[in-house]
Amino acid sequence: MSKVYFVGCGPGDPDLITVKAKKLLQKADVVVYSGSLIPEQILQMCKKAKLHDASSLVREEIFEILKNNARKGKTVIRLHDGDPAIYGAIREQTDNLQ
Repeated sequence: MSKVYFVGCGPGDPDLITVKAKKLLQKADVVVYSGSLIPEQILQMCKKAKLHDASSLVREEIFEILKNNARKGKTVIRLHDGDPAIYGAIREQTDNLQ
């Protein structure tokens, strides 16, 4: 099983995203993001990733995308605006991945 990374894009300015976050986005196979909350310039960093807009998905569908792709050995990112530990209900998401 590969990893699921929880990445925050901070205030939304692509120049302010961390170096590690940028590297993860560039190598990701799958990115699940929060609809219109993520600027297009940040999504463009996901060069090879299959993008999933979570705005029209229910929680269970999001969890399935994350789990199924991680089980296939893919690098998976759950991309949030701001800090995912504060704004992203990260505990609920990590509990569902175990």
